[in-house]
Amino acid sequence: MRMKEFAASVVKEFRHIFRDRRTVLIAMVMPVVQIILFGFAVSTEVNDVRVAFCGDLSDPAVRQAVDRIDHNKYLRIVSRLSRPEEAEGLFRRNLADVAICFDREYGSRIVSSGHAGARIIGDGSDPNTAQMIASYLKGVIQAEQADVAVELAGEMTPSMTPVVQLMYNPAMKSSYNFVPGVMGLILMLICSMMTSVSIVREKETGTLELLLVSPVKPLWIIVSKMIPYLVLSAVNFASILLLSHYVMEVPVNGSILLLCAAAFIFVATSLALGLLISVISPNQRTALLICGMGLTMPTMIFSGIIFPCESMPAVLQWFSDIIPAKWFIIIVKKVMIQGDGLASAAEELVILTVMAVILLAVSIRSFRTRLQ
Repeated sequence: MRMKEFAASVVKEFRHIFRDRRTVLIAMVMPVVQIILFGFAVSTEVNDVRVAFCGDLSDPAVRQAVDRIDHNKYLRIVSRLSRPEEAEGLFRRNLADVAICFDREYGSRIVSSGHAGARIIGDGSDPNTAQMIASYLKGVIQAEQADVAVELAGEMTPSMTPVVQLMYNPAMKSSYNFVPGVMGLILMLICSMMTSVSIVREKETGTLELLLVSPVKPLWIIVSKMIPYLVLSAVNFASILLLSHYVMEVPVNGSILLLCAAAFIFVATSLALGLLISVISPNQRTALLICGMGLTMPTMIFSGIIFPCESMPAVLQWFSDIIPAKWFIIIVKKVMIQGDGLASAAEELVILTVMAVILLAVSIRSFRTRLQ
């Protein structure tokens, strides 16, 4: 009899689980989605690296090295430089990931000289990715130097080690990559979590009925709930920026006003996202769960904080484009570390602005529907 009661209790629990679609989604579907995303997105490999080169193509060794780079499945030649100083302009416009500069008489020096015949210039604003790219390109060049030495000298000559130079971050400090990412993550989560409970709290406390009879339009109700959190977020951003500069020694090479404007747009986007979650959530617990699980993991994985988005499959790169933190982190790196101006960050600013407008419009429309 006890076994029958136990079996009946187990069956009852199974029925409760499968009746609740959200529980089934969390228990059965989410692990499958996570393993697929992690399997493809969490990768430290370098793929489709854009390489610019500077050298004399009349030199057979230079020509052979360029061909070997271009035929590598992980590398591709995108530009030829007339002088090494042009590499910085390509990095600022996001047209190249690394540059390789060959010395004059590169082929003959491989055989006769012990000096380095090539210099690798990387974008140090993302030191982790730059080091991986530089190490991989260095291995390709060294292998090519060994082959050229055998071909030209008829014997094996020890390959020379190319000189690696990281622009914007010669000391290779990890904080240059860590601080912009954490800045975007913190602002994103704090802003969305603070506002995600604002309207749903009105539902639970019963004060939402007061809004139903008030003459205030939904637009101004939404904006009135955003303004206090916007002020608090501005204080948070100022604190993070001061700590980053004076404690972690991350430079601010660009315009502080431009950086503040980008932060304002990003905070507005995050607040609008939090308000949308608050409108569609039935209670505070659900709102916090959506913010915690639905925003934390995608932001960490698909914003470029840990893993470069360029190494992900094309589908996941498209998915990363809808993560607001990705665009803000790009702006912070361009302004703080590279010292770029408005022209360089205009595209990311426009994308964030469009996101903020769309999220705010959807929040207002959803809130108006709830009121009706």
